[in-house]
Amino acid sequence: MSESYFVWDVNKELWHIGGAIGLRWYSLMFVGGFLLGSYLFGSFLRHEGKKDDYRDSLLMHMVLGTIIGARLGHCLFYAPGYYFSNPLEILKVWEGGLASHGGYLGIIIAVMWFAHKHKDLRFLWLADRLSILSIMVGGFIRVGNFFNSEIIGKVTHVPWAVVFKQVDPLPRHPSQLYEALGYFTISGILYGLYRIAHRNPVEGRLLGITLILGFTFRLLIETFKENQEIFENDLVLNMGQLLSIPFIIIGIILAIGIKNMPGCKSSR
Repeated sequence: MSESYFVWDVNKELWHIGGAIGLRWYSLMFVGGFLLGSYLFGSFLRHEGKKDDYRDSLLMHMVLGTIIGARLGHCLFYAPGYYFSNPLEILKVWEGGLASHGGYLGIIIAVMWFAHKHKDLRFLWLADRLSILSIMVGGFIRVGNFFNSEIIGKVTHVPWAVVFKQVDPLPRHPSQLYEALGYFTISGILYGLYRIAHRNPVEGRLLGITLILGFTFRLLIETFKENQEIFENDLVLNMGQLLSIPFIIIGIILAIGIKNMPGCKSSR
């Protein structure tokens, strides 16, 4: 069966020294995505006539927020019983287990904390611009998942199906690439809206649109993916879909109503 489809059997590591030290494609995509995002954020600042003195510190906040949030999200959303019984296992990030919803929530909290420490930077101002880049980084991370042969799609017989040889001999949707392409497209749309607004969008609107587009797309793309945990097989919506709904609701509130909320002022 596999001879009729594209077979994916790439080594997860670019190189390694002995059995302990190595560089994985996933790590390259993760770090590369954040570095590119940091560079582009600096470009945003320069075009808006602002200093980029805080860029390196902000990058560190976001990386830590992503990793901590994604790890805790996986532990709490997908296997809370196991991790509550074995709390030290939570620290073993290198063994895998990161939830993107937790990662996005971690980024939001990290940016809120950063804005709290630097009073001259407003959270929504930062979040609008970073949302364009964060969803782009999400696309790079999904490419990394493809290299890892993880978060695989359901069995299919479409011409572009992929056999993940390290998983099984069945042809599957390359759902990681679907998701990556969707995130890159949404990032491009958001940048277009940012430029249409002459680099001065109503505060909170781009963040809201990001949440709406990103997590609505996530709701749809989950239909092509295998469930990550057995308990999801008994749910009408899987965990990824259920967790997307609150983000979409928050996005709608931000996109259409944040300027009317007490204490929130537009930058216009």
